[in-house]
Amino acid sequence: MLATALGAIAFGAVSFGQGAAQAAEKINIAALTFVSSSPLFIAKEKGYFADEGLDAEITFFRAAQPVAVAIASGDADFGVTAFTGGFFNLAGKGALKVIGAQLHEDPGYDGSAILASNAAYEAGLTSVDKLGGHSFALSQVGSSFHYMIGNVAEKAGVDIESMELKPLQSVPNMIGALKSGQVDSMIIVPHIAKPLANAGAAHIIGWVKDYVPYQVGGLFTSSKNVEERRDVVEKFVRAYQKGVADYRAGLLATDADGKLIESDTTNEILEIVHKYVYAEDPAEKAYPKIRNGAMFITEEGKLNVEDVKAQVKWYQDRGFVSDAANPDTFIDTSFIAPLGQ
Repeated sequence: MLATALGAIAFGAVSFGQGAAQAAEKINIAALTFVSSSPLFIAKEKGYFADEGLDAEITFFRAAQPVAVAIASGDADFGVTAFTGGFFNLAGKGALKVIGAQLHEDPGYDGSAILASNAAYEAGLTSVDKLGGHSFALSQVGSSFHYMIGNVAEKAGVDIESMELKPLQSVPNMIGALKSGQVDSMIIVPHIAKPLANAGAAHIIGWVKDYVPYQVGGLFTSSKNVEERRDVVEKFVRAYQKGVADYRAGLLATDADGKLIESDTTNEILEIVHKYVYAEDPAEKAYPKIRNGAMFITEEGKLNVEDVKAQVKWYQDRGFVSDAANPDTFIDTSFIAPLGQ
Protein backbone atom coordinates (compact mmCIF):
# COMPACT_ATOMS: atom_id res chain seq x y z
CA MET A 1 0.00 0.00 0.00
CA LEU A 2 2.80 2.41 0.87
CA ALA A 3 5.38 3.46 -1.67
CA THR A 4 8.73 1.69 -1.66
CA ALA A 5 10.54 4.84 -0.54
CA LEU A 6 8.32 5.20 2.50
CA GLY A 7 8.87 1.56 3.38
CA ALA A 8 12.62 2.16 3.43
CA ILE A 9 12.21 4.95 5.98
CA ALA A 10 9.64 3.38 8.24
CA PHE A 11 10.62 0.68 10.67
CA GLY A 12 7.19 -0.81 11.18
CA ALA A 13 3.55 -0.58 10.27
CA VAL A 14 0.41 -1.56 12.07
CA SER A 15 -2.71 -2.17 10.02
CA PHE A 16 -6.12 -1.46 11.44
CA GLY A 17 -9.76 -1.65 10.58
CA GLN A 18 -9.66 -5.13 9.08
CA GLY A 19 -13.11 -5.85 10.39
CA ALA A 20 -14.56 -2.60 9.10
CA ALA A 21 -17.10 -2.49 6.34
CA GLN A 22 -15.73 -2.68 2.83
CA ALA A 23 -16.97 0.82 2.19
CA ALA A 24 -14.67 2.30 4.85
CA GLU A 25 -12.31 4.98 3.58
CA LYS A 26 -8.70 3.86 3.81
CA ILE A 27 -6.23 6.34 5.30
CA ASN A 28 -2.54 6.16 6.16
CA ILE A 29 -1.21 7.92 9.26
CA ALA A 30 2.48 8.70 9.84
CA ALA A 31 3.71 8.97 13.43
CA LEU A 32 6.40 8.11 15.98
CA THR A 33 6.10 5.47 18.71
CA PHE A 34 5.99 8.18 21.36
CA VAL A 35 3.43 8.84 24.10
CA SER A 36 2.71 12.03 22.14
CA SER A 37 1.02 9.89 19.48
CA SER A 38 -1.40 8.44 22.05
CA PRO A 39 -4.55 10.17 20.74
CA LEU A 40 -4.08 8.21 17.50
CA PHE A 41 -3.73 4.91 19.35
CA ILE A 42 -6.76 5.69 21.50
CA ALA A 43 -8.87 6.72 18.51
CA LYS A 44 -8.14 3.40 16.85
CA GLU A 45 -8.47 1.10 19.84
CA LYS A 46 -11.71 2.70 21.01
CA GLY A 47 -13.20 2.60 17.52
CA TYR A 48 -13.34 6.33 16.87
CA PHE A 49 -11.82 6.01 13.39
CA ALA A 50 -14.13 3.11 12.57
CA ASP A 51 -17.14 5.08 13.83
CA GLU A 52 -16.27 7.75 11.27
CA GLY A 53 -16.04 5.17 8.49
CA LEU A 54 -12.25 5.25 8.34
CA ASP A 55 -9.98 2.23 7.90
CA ALA A 56 -6.63 3.41 9.26
CA GLU A 57 -3.07 2.19 8.90
CA ILE A 58 -0.31 3.73 11.02
CA THR A 59 3.30 3.70 9.84
CA PHE A 60 5.94 4.44 12.43
CA PHE A 61 9.09 6.50 11.79
CA ARG A 62 12.34 7.17 13.63
CA ALA A 63 12.36 10.98 13.27
CA ALA A 64 9.96 13.85 12.62
CA GLN A 65 11.19 15.02 9.20
CA PRO A 66 10.34 11.77 7.32
CA VAL A 67 6.78 12.07 8.61
CA ALA A 68 6.38 15.41 6.82
CA VAL A 69 7.95 13.98 3.66
CA ALA A 70 5.51 11.06 3.69
CA ILE A 71 2.52 13.43 3.80
CA ALA A 72 3.92 15.76 1.14
CA SER A 73 4.63 12.85 -1.22
CA GLY A 74 1.17 11.36 -0.78
CA ASP A 75 2.49 8.16 0.81
CA ALA A 76 0.52 9.00 3.96
CA ASP A 77 -2.60 11.07 4.52
CA PHE A 78 -2.12 12.44 8.03
CA GLY A 79 0.79 13.08 10.34
CA VAL A 80 1.30 13.94 13.99
CA THR A 81 4.80 14.98 15.01
CA ALA A 82 7.10 17.86 15.95
CA PHE A 83 7.60 20.90 13.74
CA THR A 84 10.95 21.15 11.96
CA GLY A 85 12.62 23.50 9.52
CA GLY A 86 12.12 20.90 6.81
CA PHE A 87 8.44 20.72 7.65
CA PHE A 88 8.04 24.48 7.31
CA ASN A 89 9.86 24.47 3.97
CA LEU A 90 7.54 21.79 2.60
CA ALA A 91 4.51 23.58 3.98
CA GLY A 92 5.72 26.88 2.54
CA LYS A 93 5.79 25.30 -0.92
CA GLY A 94 2.12 24.44 -0.58
CA ALA A 95 2.45 20.73 0.13
CA LEU A 96 1.17 20.64 3.72
CA LYS A 97 -1.58 22.09 5.88
CA VAL A 98 -1.37 22.33 9.67
CA ILE A 99 -4.87 21.60 10.99
CA GLY A 100 -4.41 21.08 14.74
CA ALA A 101 -2.03 20.64 17.66
CA GLN A 102 0.14 17.90 19.01
CA LEU A 103 2.26 18.46 22.14
CA HIS A 104 2.81 21.74 23.92
CA GLU A 105 5.65 22.52 26.33
CA ASP A 106 3.65 23.84 29.27
CA PRO A 107 5.10 24.99 32.62
CA GLY A 108 2.48 22.96 34.50
CA TYR A 109 3.53 19.58 33.08
CA ASP A 110 6.81 17.75 32.63
CA GLY A 111 7.97 17.96 29.05
CA SER A 112 11.23 17.35 27.23
CA ALA A 113 14.27 16.99 29.46
CA ILE A 114 17.79 18.29 28.91
CA LEU A 115 20.20 15.40 29.51
CA ALA A 116 23.92 15.15 30.13
CA SER A 117 25.90 11.96 29.55
CA ASN A 118 27.45 10.35 32.61
CA ALA A 119 30.94 11.25 31.45
CA ALA A 120 30.04 14.88 30.77
CA TYR A 121 28.17 15.18 34.07
CA GLU A 122 31.14 13.83 36.01
CA ALA A 123 33.33 16.32 34.15
CA GLY A 124 31.19 19.24 35.29
CA LEU A 125 28.13 19.47 33.00
CA THR A 126 25.71 19.61 35.90
CA SER A 127 23.44 22.46 34.81
CA VAL A 128 22.09 24.00 31.61
CA ASP A 129 24.22 27.15 31.89
CA LYS A 130 27.32 24.95 31.52
CA LEU A 131 26.40 23.58 28.07
CA GLY A 132 28.86 25.89 26.30
CA GLY A 133 31.73 24.00 24.71
CA HIS A 134 29.89 20.67 24.84
CA SER A 135 28.54 18.44 22.08
CA PHE A 136 24.80 18.03 21.58
CA ALA A 137 22.92 15.28 19.72
CA LEU A 138 20.05 16.09 17.39
CA SER A 139 18.27 14.15 14.67
CA GLN A 140 18.80 16.60 11.81
CA VAL A 141 19.93 20.17 11.36
CA GLY A 142 16.77 22.29 11.51
CA SER A 143 14.91 19.72 13.60
CA SER A 144 12.77 20.44 16.66
CA PHE A 145 15.81 19.45 18.75
CA HIS A 146 17.76 22.20 16.99
CA TYR A 147 15.02 24.71 17.75
CA MET A 148 14.87 23.69 21.41
CA ILE A 149 18.60 23.81 22.09
CA GLY A 150 18.88 27.11 20.22
CA ASN A 151 16.25 28.72 22.41
CA VAL A 152 17.36 27.01 25.62
CA ALA A 153 20.95 28.14 25.05
CA GLU A 154 19.86 31.71 24.40
CA LYS A 155 17.71 31.85 27.54
CA ALA A 156 20.46 30.22 29.64
CA GLY A 157 23.13 32.64 28.39
CA VAL A 158 25.04 29.94 26.50
CA ASP A 159 26.82 30.72 23.21
CA ILE A 160 25.33 28.16 20.81
CA GLU A 161 28.28 28.71 18.48
CA SER A 162 30.55 27.22 21.12
CA MET A 163 28.60 23.96 21.08
CA GLU A 164 29.16 21.11 18.65
CA LEU A 165 25.77 20.10 17.23
CA LYS A 166 25.83 16.51 15.95
CA PRO A 167 23.00 15.43 13.59
CA LEU A 168 22.60 11.66 14.07
CA GLN A 169 19.54 11.09 11.85
CA SER A 170 17.29 9.29 14.35
CA VAL A 171 16.22 9.24 17.99
CA PRO A 172 17.66 5.76 18.64
CA ASN A 173 21.03 6.96 17.36
CA MET A 174 20.84 9.97 19.67
CA ILE A 175 20.09 7.78 22.68
CA GLY A 176 22.89 5.38 21.87
CA ALA A 177 25.40 8.19 21.44
CA LEU A 178 24.49 9.75 24.78
CA LYS A 179 24.60 6.46 26.68
CA SER A 180 28.00 5.60 25.23
CA GLY A 181 29.41 9.07 25.87
CA GLN A 182 29.92 9.86 22.18
CA VAL A 183 27.94 13.07 22.78
CA ASP A 184 27.70 15.15 25.93
CA SER A 185 24.06 16.18 25.85
CA MET A 186 20.68 15.98 24.17
CA ILE A 187 17.01 16.86 24.63
CA ILE A 188 14.36 14.15 24.59
CA VAL A 189 10.73 13.52 25.60
CA PRO A 190 10.13 12.50 29.23
CA HIS A 191 9.08 8.90 28.60
CA ILE A 192 12.62 8.33 27.31
CA ALA A 193 14.51 10.82 29.51
CA LYS A 194 13.22 9.68 32.88
CA PRO A 195 13.97 5.96 32.41
CA LEU A 196 17.48 6.83 31.20
CA ALA A 197 18.06 8.92 34.32
CA ASN A 198 16.45 6.38 36.65
CA ALA A 199 18.63 3.63 35.19
CA GLY A 200 21.77 5.68 35.77
CA ALA A 201 22.45 5.97 32.04
CA ALA A 202 22.30 9.79 31.96
CA HIS A 203 21.51 12.83 34.11
CA ILE A 204 18.62 15.29 33.77
CA ILE A 205 20.07 18.80 34.15
CA GLY A 206 17.01 20.84 33.15
CA TRP A 207 13.63 21.00 31.44
CA VAL A 208 12.73 22.71 28.18
CA LYS A 209 9.46 24.02 29.65
CA ASP A 210 11.44 26.24 32.04
CA TYR A 211 13.16 27.96 29.11
CA VAL A 212 10.88 27.60 26.08
CA PRO A 213 7.15 26.99 26.60
CA TYR A 214 6.06 26.37 23.01
CA GLN A 215 3.89 24.47 20.52
CA VAL A 216 6.08 21.42 19.91
CA GLY A 217 4.18 19.83 17.07
CA GLY A 218 1.03 19.64 15.09
CA LEU A 219 -1.58 17.57 13.32
CA PHE A 220 -1.28 17.96 9.58
CA THR A 221 -2.36 16.66 6.21
CA SER A 222 -1.66 17.40 2.56
CA SER A 223 -3.08 20.43 0.80
CA LYS A 224 -4.57 17.99 -1.71
CA ASN A 225 -6.55 16.23 1.02
CA VAL A 226 -7.95 19.54 2.26
CA GLU A 227 -8.98 20.48 -1.27
CA GLU A 228 -10.23 17.13 -2.55
CA ARG A 229 -11.14 15.03 0.53
CA ARG A 230 -12.38 17.58 3.02
CA ASP A 231 -15.01 15.20 4.39
CA VAL A 232 -12.29 12.63 5.17
CA VAL A 233 -10.21 15.29 6.95
CA GLU A 234 -13.22 16.30 9.01
CA LYS A 235 -13.85 12.68 9.99
CA PHE A 236 -10.22 12.19 10.95
CA VAL A 237 -10.22 15.36 13.05
CA ARG A 238 -13.34 14.31 14.95
CA ALA A 239 -11.80 10.94 15.80
CA TYR A 240 -8.49 12.54 16.77
CA GLN A 241 -10.23 15.04 19.07
CA LYS A 242 -12.01 12.20 20.85
CA GLY A 243 -8.63 10.56 21.33
CA VAL A 244 -7.24 13.83 22.72
CA ALA A 245 -10.14 14.11 25.17
CA ASP A 246 -9.55 10.57 26.44
CA TYR A 247 -5.79 11.17 26.67
CA ARG A 248 -6.32 14.32 28.73
CA ALA A 249 -8.88 12.67 31.01
CA GLY A 250 -6.74 9.58 31.58
CA LEU A 251 -3.19 10.96 31.72
CA LEU A 252 -3.41 14.71 32.44
CA ALA A 253 -6.02 14.81 35.22
CA THR A 254 -4.94 16.97 38.20
CA ASP A 255 -6.21 17.79 41.67
CA ALA A 256 -7.02 21.26 42.98
CA ASP A 257 -3.31 21.91 43.57
CA GLY A 258 -2.38 20.99 40.00
CA LYS A 259 -0.84 17.65 40.96
CA LEU A 260 -1.31 14.76 38.54
CA ILE A 261 -3.76 12.15 39.78
CA GLU A 262 -5.24 8.90 38.55
CA SER A 263 -8.71 9.21 37.08
CA ASP A 264 -11.21 6.41 36.55
CA THR A 265 -9.92 6.00 32.98
CA THR A 266 -6.17 6.13 33.64
CA ASN A 267 -5.59 2.37 33.58
CA GLU A 268 -7.71 1.94 30.46
CA ILE A 269 -5.65 4.55 28.59
CA LEU A 270 -2.37 3.13 29.85
CA GLU A 271 -3.39 -0.30 28.57
CA ILE A 272 -4.10 1.12 25.12
CA VAL A 273 -0.89 3.15 24.88
CA HIS A 274 1.16 0.20 26.12
CA LYS A 275 0.29 -1.71 22.94
CA TYR A 276 2.42 0.83 21.03
CA VAL A 277 4.85 2.39 23.51
CA TYR A 278 7.19 0.16 25.53
CA ALA A 279 5.21 -2.76 24.16
CA GLU A 280 8.13 -5.10 24.89
CA ASP A 281 8.00 -4.29 28.62
CA PRO A 282 5.57 -5.84 31.12
CA ALA A 283 2.79 -3.52 32.26
CA GLU A 284 4.31 -2.95 35.68
CA LYS A 285 7.40 -1.47 34.05
CA ALA A 286 5.77 0.24 31.09
CA TYR A 287 2.87 1.99 32.81
CA PRO A 288 5.01 4.25 35.07
CA LYS A 289 7.18 5.23 32.09
CA ILE A 290 4.15 6.06 29.97
CA ARG A 291 2.58 7.97 32.84
CA ASN A 292 5.74 9.99 33.36
CA GLY A 293 5.95 10.68 29.64
CA ALA A 294 2.48 12.14 29.19
CA MET A 295 3.16 15.67 27.96
CA PHE A 296 0.54 18.37 27.67
CA ILE A 297 -1.87 18.48 24.73
CA THR A 298 -4.36 21.34 24.50
CA GLU A 299 -8.08 20.76 24.77
CA GLU A 300 -9.57 19.66 21.43
CA GLY A 301 -6.09 19.77 19.89
CA LYS A 302 -6.20 23.56 19.55
CA LEU A 303 -3.13 25.05 17.90
CA ASN A 304 -1.12 27.96 19.29
CA VAL A 305 -0.97 29.77 15.95
CA GLU A 306 1.13 32.72 17.10
CA ASP A 307 3.78 30.43 18.54
CA VAL A 308 4.02 28.48 15.27
CA LYS A 309 4.55 31.77 13.45
CA ALA A 310 7.34 32.63 15.89
CA GLN A 311 8.98 29.28 15.18
CA VAL A 312 8.89 29.89 11.43
CA LYS A 313 10.60 33.25 11.95
CA TRP A 314 13.31 31.67 14.13
CA TYR A 315 14.13 29.15 11.40
CA GLN A 316 14.02 31.85 8.73
CA ASP A 317 16.33 34.15 10.67
CA ARG A 318 18.93 31.35 10.73
CA GLY A 319 18.57 30.34 7.11
CA PHE A 320 16.85 26.99 7.71
CA VAL A 321 13.52 28.03 6.18
CA SER A 322 12.89 30.02 3.03
CA ASP A 323 11.79 33.60 3.52
CA ALA A 324 8.95 32.79 1.14
CA ALA A 325 7.38 30.38 3.66
CA ASN A 326 4.27 32.12 5.00
CA PRO A 327 2.46 30.40 7.90
CA ASP A 328 -0.74 32.25 7.02
CA THR A 329 -0.94 30.11 3.89
CA PHE A 330 -0.34 26.70 5.48
CA ILE A 331 -2.10 26.98 8.85
CA ASP A 332 -5.74 26.02 8.36
CA THR A 333 -7.94 26.69 11.40
CA SER A 334 -11.18 25.75 9.66
CA PHE A 335 -11.14 22.24 11.16
CA ILE A 336 -10.17 23.08 14.74
CA ALA A 337 -10.50 26.55 16.24
CA PRO A 338 -7.09 27.93 17.33
CA LEU A 339 -6.02 28.30 20.93
CA GLY A 340 -7.77 31.26 22.53
CA GLN A 341 -11.01 30.80 20.59
